[in-house]
This record gives sequence, structure tokens and C-alpha cells, in this order.
Amino acid sequence: MGIIAWILIGLLAGLIAKAIMPGKDPGGLLVTTLLGIVGGLLGGFLGKVVFGVDSIDGFFELSTWIAAIIGSVIVLAVYRAVTGRSRAHA
Repeated sequence: MGIIAWILIGLLAGLIAKAIMPGKDPGGLLVTTLLGIVGGLLGGFLGKVVFGVDSIDGFFELSTWIAAIIGSVIVLAVYRAVTGRSRAHA
């Protein structure tokens, strides 16, 4: 997949992750996209390691989207935990 496809998947996966985990998050569209891209890569890596499948096959593959969304939810949870702690002390 090309860089444009990764950005688009990242944006959509990040938005879906924020819809699954509603709440107030610092950052806007750029942070959502970056979290989604990192989540997609994490989801693909975990799919390969845990299940032994190549979960990032193509843009229109369901496994690509599921891996990206699950990875984005994980990354969003970690992001909230990290930024939540730093804001409490500031």
C-alpha cells in the first residue's frame, strides 16, 4: 500500500477508535491520524505475531481494517494514559 492509503486508513481508524472510546482528547485531526497510522502498524504487527497471519494485505481487505482499528484503540488508550498523567502533575 502507498503512503496515501496509510494516511487514509490511519485517519479513519483513528476516528473509529475515538468513536469506540469517547472522551476528551488533546490534539486534533493530525494527532488522530498519527495515532491511527501507528495503531494500524501495531495491529498488523500483533496480528502477525499472535495469529501468524499477514493482517495488512490491502486497502480493501477486512483484516487490514480490523487490525488498524484494534491497534488504534490500543494506541489511543496508551496515549490517554500517558497524557493524563502528565496533565495531572502540571
